[in-house]
Amino acid sequence: MEERLYDLIFICRPATPEEEIDKVITTLEHTVAERGGKVEKKEKWGARKMAYRVMRHREGYYVLMVVRTAQSDTVHELERRLKVNDAVIKYLTVRLDEDMKRQKRLQQRRERKASRRPRGPRAGHGHPGAEQPAAAAQQQQQQ
Repeated sequence: MEERLYDLIFICRPATPEEEIDKVITTLEHTVAERGGKVEKKEKWGARKMAYRVMRHREGYYVLMVVRTAQSDTVHELERRLKVNDAVIKYLTVRLDEDMKRQKRLQQRRERKASRRPRGPRAGHGHPGAEQPAAAAQQQQQQ
């Protein structure tokens, strides 16, 4: 099975101590490592205002993790752990590799079309009426 790339974003309560957030991150990293995956990136975005209230909170502490794993049950386990953690008020997991594959295919199609398309205007292959106005203008200047 091929490896897949996931974005995991979770929001903790704004009053959560830094040590507890670090503990949640460490737990998730350990879970990923146990199942043969790899945490490629983790970023603490800090406390931010949310667009709408979540569990009576207007702010939350945001954390981003980029996870690469070959087993889909790893993501299920991470989500389960986030669901039962009292500090976490919301989480979202997004699979990135499908979007990246789609973008790669689109880019390849564009490159194929561009390679088939002629480059620049060729003599005698312009628009049928493109040269007429220039010739008409020269004739008017001569008269």
